[in-house]
Amino acid sequence: MTLGQIAAAVGGWVVDGGADLQVTGDAFIDSRQAVTGGLFVAVAGERADGHDFADAAVSGGGVGALVSRPVGVPAVVVGDPVQALGVLAQHVLASVPALIVIGITGSQGKTSTKDMLAQLLERSGETVAPVGSFNTEIGVPLTALRVRRSTRYLVTEMGARGPDDIRYLAAMVHPSVGVVLNVGVAHLGEFGSRADIAAAKGQLVEALPADGLAILNADDRLVANMRDRTSAGVVTFGEAAGADIRLDNVHVDDEGRACFSIRTGAEAADIVLPLVGAHQARNAAAAAAAALGLGIRLADVAEALRSVTARSPWRMEVATTRGGVTVINDAYNANPDSMRAALHVLAGFRDRREPDTRTFAVLGEMMELGPSSDEEHGEVGRLAVRLGVSQLVVVGEPARPVHLAAVLQGSRPDESVCVADGEAALDFLRGALRPGDIVLVKASRAAGLEEVALALLEDAGTVDETGQGQSGSGS
Repeated sequence: MTLGQIAAAVGGWVVDGGADLQVTGDAFIDSRQAVTGGLFVAVAGERADGHDFADAAVSGGGVGALVSRPVGVPAVVVGDPVQALGVLAQHVLASVPALIVIGITGSQGKTSTKDMLAQLLERSGETVAPVGSFNTEIGVPLTALRVRRSTRYLVTEMGARGPDDIRYLAAMVHPSVGVVLNVGVAHLGEFGSRADIAAAKGQLVEALPADGLAILNADDRLVANMRDRTSAGVVTFGEAAGADIRLDNVHVDDEGRACFSIRTGAEAADIVLPLVGAHQARNAAAAAAAALGLGIRLADVAEALRSVTARSPWRMEVATTRGGVTVINDAYNANPDSMRAALHVLAGFRDRREPDTRTFAVLGEMMELGPSSDEEHGEVGRLAVRLGVSQLVVVGEPARPVHLAAVLQGSRPDESVCVADGEAALDFLRGALRPGDIVLVKASRAAGLEEVALALLEDAGTVDETGQGQSGSGS
């Protein structure tokens, strides 16, 4: 599109350049990662204003910018660049009528499910999916604007921090398939109750057309009840006896990979998923249900699941240093359910090794839990003790209830420590770790604890599962 066409689509006007300038690349918001031929979107945030970096974005290869005020480079001026970004995405998607849009929401597992579903669909047609967790009013349209006329599937991940966020995103991209994974307590501080979270997540299925398809978790009552909120067809997945896509015989193998069966009536397929953790089986079942609903054969779904890869960083990444320390980097984000799953993965790794294998859990704050924050953190500490974690390293004052609860649960004073920050945690680990130890690192995104995991791997380099050397972080 030209800048003039973009201006017409979003109700803006072109300044400081020709309306015939052609945008041939993707939209972007980080001037340090300028896209050649792309459109820079100037987002005014709490810490920085993108308008101050528009010149760098264009100098780096961008054609122009989407701004709320002239900034001295070719630009389309609008009242609100973020809102205009959404309008532009809606305009572009409307020009690809054969496109099938899939929306995925849930309190946890969205990114893993999105990555798996994208890999299932890619075998049937050109597929666009988010990089990482682009699931906001900025991330979703940035992903949508990567669609081309040849694209067959758009997989969108939809997060919610407010009561109408998913309604807004669904109105932007018009999904015909909606996947709801679960309703947990992530963002409980914003919503107040799980029922309120369910009300928000259910906006996705409410937005589906009558000839669309809702993919619902049969094992989560709040999700299963959403069938009454949609006029679309419904397919359920899970371990429940009545699930349409039945998940069965879930376990992990000696390498921690999820193993399970998927059953669809008379058909069944056994799968070893190349991803760590039994919890990934349900994410895989959700992706399978969506793919099957779109007409892909179970045999093809199973074949694709057996070869999926983890495309988004810092989610159950497992690497071993040359010094023999296994590091589980699950530090991208955390909530009570995902924290419990991660601790079970850590315990499972230990159980498959020598009886005296030591486990370290480096845990930071789980954010946005509201009044239940101390209790939820405390339950994590109690679970760590029940699972026999050798050493808790609790990072940051907001996470201190993890440490306090562990001590009250029976952890010896030297088995749980609370340190000020990631640097202090790293110092402790460097003085305590020895060959054969296993370290889990997990916290909410803002804690930045992935730096702890990456530093441990940088200290001595890493080796992969085949014993071949890797440089750097190994991630």
